[in-house]
Amino acid sequence: MPLSEHEQRLLDQIERALYAEDPKFASTVRGAKLRRPSKRRRVQGIVLFVVGVAALITGVMLPQLSIASIPVVSVFGFLLMFFGALITLTTLRRGDQVAEGAQEDGGKPARSRSSFSERMEERFRRRFDEEQ
Repeated sequence: MPLSEHEQRLLDQIERALYAEDPKFASTVRGAKLRRPSKRRRVQGIVLFVVGVAALITGVMLPQLSIASIPVVSVFGFLLMFFGALITLTTLRRGDQVAEGAQEDGGKPARSRSSFSERMEERFRRRFDEEQ
């Protein structure tokens, strides 16, 4: 749920006061939001996925490594693939959000999004006020 205009103004005032009072802390906190996900984590996810594929194939090729008709190595390989893909995709998704956040500071795409949402919110308020 978006903030009302009054809440947004209050939040902006608090933010300005924080920058005025402790600019070093404010820049540290702001930098933490826009930090790019590490390439190391992305590479770890890709490597984990590849190792999972290798384990899955190995489990299929070696059917004697099964317990109660369950190919343990293949299941383990699938789990590795799943978590590798999960790690990789979450870092990519965060990277997209970081890029949007960076555009928000100086680019037009994020600004047009906010203006669209503001227009829609304004239309909703007008309709709601007309009904009452």
